Amino acid sequence: MSLLTLVLTNIWAKKARSLGIALAIALAVMTVVTLVVVSRGLESSAAEVLAIGKSDFTVAQKGVSDILFSNIDSDQLRRIQRTPGVQRAVGVLLETERINAANPLFIEIGIAPTDLQGFGVTVVTGRPYGATASHEVMLGWRAAHNLGLRVGDRFHGNGSWNTVVGIFSTGISYGDLAAMFPLPAVQSYNRVPDSTTLVFVKTVPGYRVARVERAITSDQPQLTTIRTASQFGRADRNLVFLQAATTGSTVLAVLIGAVIVGNTMLLSLFERTREFGLLRAIGWSRTRVVWLVVSEGVVLAVAGSIIGVGLSFAATAVLESLPQLAGVLHAEYTQGAFLRGIFIGLGMAVIGALYPALRAANLTPLQALSHE
Repeated sequence: MSLLTLVLTNIWAKKARSLGIALAIALAVMTVVTLVVVSRGLESSAAEVLAIGKSDFTVAQKGVSDILFSNIDSDQLRRIQRTPGVQRAVGVLLETERINAANPLFIEIGIAPTDLQGFGVTVVTGRPYGATASHEVMLGWRAAHNLGLRVGDRFHGNGSWNTVVGIFSTGISYGDLAAMFPLPAVQSYNRVPDSTTLVFVKTVPGYRVARVERAITSDQPQLTTIRTASQFGRADRNLVFLQAATTGSTVLAVLIGAVIVGNTMLLSLFERTREFGLLRAIGWSRTRVVWLVVSEGVVLAVAGSIIGVGLSFAATAVLESLPQLAGVLHAEYTQGAFLRGIFIGLGMAVIGALYPALRAANLTPLQALSHE
């Protein structure tokens, strides 16, 4: 009988024990994979928001709990615009508002009409709103389609009813799902006069982007620059906390899972003492006994990991359907998330099975066979 056949036979002979180990591994893998997928999805959503402005990088207030709480006043904006190497710096005010159940976090952008072109906005139908208009709005073409609105219709946003004067396109999904208002109107509604949330910066061709970034943050240390989703945590601590939770959950999953696996397999060791003694008596080496026990754990880990990945699909689908996350969380299933799940399952099994395996290997044939 080959080692693999013996492993499968032993697993099948103890179905309840094997199922318990596999489910423990599956739950740990499901938790970690789901957190990784959610974290990656939120990072991608953040990156899409930053990509709306068609800029080289974005400037935000450093260390706020939420990027929407970033506050950059007009003096800071002017200093950014005067920085050597800056071709264009567009200040925008961002807010989210519940429009309906399908749009619980609808993005609304306050921006001056003179900055629309530099922001990457193309008016496809109608016209831009007036610079100081108090009840005019432009809708992204996706938002207009989803809401069933056209030029001339009424849209309730930014705290009041507004006339849709134009439909625009940005070429970015998040931008085309948003609404744009005159900057003073959004500032007035949010009671933040003379303030913007983010500044989207385009550099002069030939200038090194990193050099311009350093010049801005050196001049204004309270600000930070963001170019990629991985840098988003510089401004939004919520994302940093989520990433830390993902890392922490991975470590905890491995440790707790290893204890569960080890405890279960250690109990089975006492049931199988005579079996290990017989194997040692017929000439099995200690190394081969270790391989037998660890291999059983690895087979169960693979099965549990597959189940856990499947459960993570279901868990993520439930999270995406929650009203609080609808339209914000877009699951991003990456190869790295699945590999992390598999490695966690294998790590739990190997660490958990190692001690019982060594105990089994060190049993003497006489001691094991005389065990009652």
